[in-house]
Amino acid sequence: MLDQKMSKYYLGIDTSAYTTSLGVIDDNNNIVANYRKILKVNKGSRGLRQQEAVFQHIKNLPEMIANIKKDVDFKSIQAIGYSDKPRNISESYMPVFKVAQSYGISLAEVLGIKSYNFSHQEGHIAAGLCNNYLDKRKPFISIHLSGGTTEILLTHYNNFRYVTDIIGGTKDISAGQLIDRIGVKMELDFPSGKHLDELSKDGELLEHIPVSTNGNWINFSGPETYFTRLIEEEKFSNSDIARSVLHCINTSIERILVNIFRELNDVNSALLVGGVASNKYLRKNLFCRVSNRAHKNIIFAEKNLCTDNGVGIAILACEYLKGE
Repeated sequence: MLDQKMSKYYLGIDTSAYTTSLGVIDDNNNIVANYRKILKVNKGSRGLRQQEAVFQHIKNLPEMIANIKKDVDFKSIQAIGYSDKPRNISESYMPVFKVAQSYGISLAEVLGIKSYNFSHQEGHIAAGLCNNYLDKRKPFISIHLSGGTTEILLTHYNNFRYVTDIIGGTKDISAGQLIDRIGVKMELDFPSGKHLDELSKDGELLEHIPVSTNGNWINFSGPETYFTRLIEEEKFSNSDIARSVLHCINTSIERILVNIFRELNDVNSALLVGGVASNKYLRKNLFCRVSNRAHKNIIFAEKNLCTDNGVGIAILACEYLKGE
């Protein structure tokens, strides 16, 4: 056990569609613990049913809490945050987040401390800003790229919460779903992001890569059909297709983001969060292309904080308790 006589800690719990996450920070937003366990998906499957994910979260959390106790004296925890819904809107709901809610409230009751509910999306934004400077007093753009979400959000920091309005994104499947579906078609493991990223390093861009955007909105179902057909025809290597898929996503986001910056000329920064934001191809190319075209500040969440984690939820709990 570490020397924690004067330390104060904040615990965050996040149980998303594909990851069980626990994070602990101290009073200075230093990350003390960051545990994540990806849920198991059968080979060849393109996802998990909610009841399967709920069962795995319930199974994972006791072991992960035991690991947290090795790093942190639970008597030093000042508050617990938990994700209870995907987005910070009233109708947002997914059963998996009830696990985080149940554990968060129960642990807080046992410890005699306060617990706070936040959305999964708020946690992503807070984690993305960890160790990154952005003036939260001014509106900024958040780009949430994950397995189930591709949303462009006008974001305001108000009363220690992130208030968001969806101003762009996808009209059908998300960027993460495109990656996973093409990856599974190539017989890669699910989720396929890091595998497709690695595969793309040796690839060349194909000609006539389909990109479908309209204003601030993207359609990825057409590109999915196109790339699926290429895999079935076996005329191109999987590496070339993988690189072209990432180029399609990169170009699509670039187009709508540049358009949004033109519409919102007084907004000067964009923060990219979510598992897809850890992609090496996107981090290299999107940053340069959008910065050069729009002359705006493009910020990527740290790679180890892109994927779902409890760190952002812990940061929010810390800020909210101090602000009361």
